Amino acid sequence: MARRESQKAKILVLLEILTRESDQEHPLSVPRLLQRLEENNIAAERKSIYSDIQCLQDLGYQIELVRGPGGGYYLAEGTFELHELKLLVDAVQSSKFINETHSRTLIDKLMGLTSRYHAQDLRRQVKLAGRTKTPQNTQYALDTLHQAINQGKKVEFIYNEWDLDKKLVPRRKEKYHCSPAALAYENGLYYMVGRKTGEEQLKNFRVDKMTQVSVAPEKADSFPNQEINQYVARMFNMFGGDTTKVTLSAPLRLVGPMVDRFGTGPTFVRDGEDAFHFTVPVTVSEQFFGWVCGFGGEIKILNPPEVRAEYARHLEKLQESLRNY
Repeated sequence: MARRESQKAKILVLLEILTRESDQEHPLSVPRLLQRLEENNIAAERKSIYSDIQCLQDLGYQIELVRGPGGGYYLAEGTFELHELKLLVDAVQSSKFINETHSRTLIDKLMGLTSRYHAQDLRRQVKLAGRTKTPQNTQYALDTLHQAINQGKKVEFIYNEWDLDKKLVPRRKEKYHCSPAALAYENGLYYMVGRKTGEEQLKNFRVDKMTQVSVAPEKADSFPNQEINQYVARMFNMFGGDTTKVTLSAPLRLVGPMVDRFGTGPTFVRDGEDAFHFTVPVTVSEQFFGWVCGFGGEIKILNPPEVRAEYARHLEKLQESLRNY
């Protein structure tokens, strides 16, 4: 750009240089700032640097001065602090919903919000190899579902399932036609909660298994917030099954895992020195029984009797499977 025109952008370029190239351990001296501006085809005088920095400080930018040999100016705090960016990077790379390519793109953008020195710290955290990938168009499906919910419209989509070749294939030829109620996030995946046209029960669909998602012209059914909240609260690992109140017993050392699983809502009642019981609504399913089994017999189902009996049948099936193994 011409030098005269570049003067209009000088303060913005100066801010960019301080953002990307400075931190407390790497302050930039005024001669170095002049040099970097010159490399961007912007001529500046020493005194103009001081006035520009003062202007940025007046605008709220926390630009600090390190005095003495090796000193200079640095941007003490950008839009995000380093520990906040690390949290965001961790959230992006741990999400099963975001595919590897999109993860790298998002993390590169987050790295652009801090100095190149701090960006190296963020890059060392990026470990994406071997992660479960979701289809490339999943983010677009999510956007379409958001749009339909906001507009109060129904949606149409093809719902898929995995085959033996590890490919997603349509569950049926016809499109599903649903009223979307809400989007839920569980174990790193998004689910659409809604009602199929002509049915009364709420169901859930994994967004990464939905393709050809479009907003339908028909007005969606209305859903009371209480109905949605109760449905989401009682879903167990997003699998189908009958919902009922189940009383569980566990040793005291498992209080933490129970809070992690069911939250702080249930009332924990102490039983003797080292046990407690509590009652929670769960979706009774093979997955629920598998979760109970995962604690090696330390969790017991106390009530209701029919769920205890169903769990006993589940254990018998496992024993039969082991005998035929």
